[in-house]
Amino acid sequence: MRALGVLAVVLLLGSCAPAPEAARETKPKPEPTAEAWYAPAVEQLASMSKEASSLFERHRDDDAAKIVTQAQPLINRVLAAPHPTLAAMEAASDLDDLYGRMLVANGRHGWARLQFQKNVSRWKGWKPQTPESTRRLGQAQAAIAECDRKISQ
Repeated sequence: MRALGVLAVVLLLGSCAPAPEAARETKPKPEPTAEAWYAPAVEQLASMSKEASSLFERHRDDDAAKIVTQAQPLINRVLAAPHPTLAAMEAASDLDDLYGRMLVANGRHGWARLQFQKNVSRWKGWKPQTPESTRRLGQAQAAIAECDRKISQ
């Protein structure tokens, strides 16, 4: 009788287990890069990067900084995709590089180094490696070396 009670409990608990993997309904996760908002967001980010860079070159640092700050939520959104597009990575990289250069111009070499380090991580892990990703990696590494040199002075 006791064995029958144990068997009933085991069967009851077994029926509470999740369905086997094959029996579960699997829905493919949506790919953000294929959604309608993604490409325009990347284009907007690239445009913001160009505008901020132009302002910085014309010594309008405060205006450039405002754009860099406004771009941060957009960068986070497009890079949240499991596999961001090359265009998204380049636009985010350009803004991080610009922000790093702005920090260098203000003598904030430690903070600038952090911005350039983002690009080292970004381009070191980029697959497939291309001449452009290699160039960007080298550019970020050179900027870090320059920051390190300034910090040690």
